[in-house]
Amino acid sequence: MRIATWNVNGLNARLDYVSHWLRAASPDVVGLQELKMTDDKFPHDAFAALGYRALTHGQKSWNGVAILSREPARATQVGLPSHGELGARLLAADVAGMTFVTVYIPNGKTVEHEDFAGKLV
Repeated sequence: MRIATWNVNGLNARLDYVSHWLRAASPDVVGLQELKMTDDKFPHDAFAALGYRALTHGQKSWNGVAILSREPARATQVGLPSHGELGARLLAADVAGMTFVTVYIPNGKTVEHEDFAGKLV
């Protein structure tokens, strides 16, 4: 089984690259981070055409994660427990007999920066 992950930093801007890579590398399960789109804007049809099902936990402008899989997947956790205010950063699923988790952990910058505490969660 081939497992991969990619921080796409905006899926709309990288969809052609992601599609090309999926065709070339043909992973079975993929975690995508930093989608920067809501669930209703996720390009399910584009990934279905490549043979992938998608689970998403999206958010406008920031964050957002997805799991692409060739096999059916069932979401088991959506979001960081007790830290929903940090945004759409975690998605876990049962897929192909395993638990797969994708998480977006933003750059904490310096220890003095206000974003640093969110990285420690």
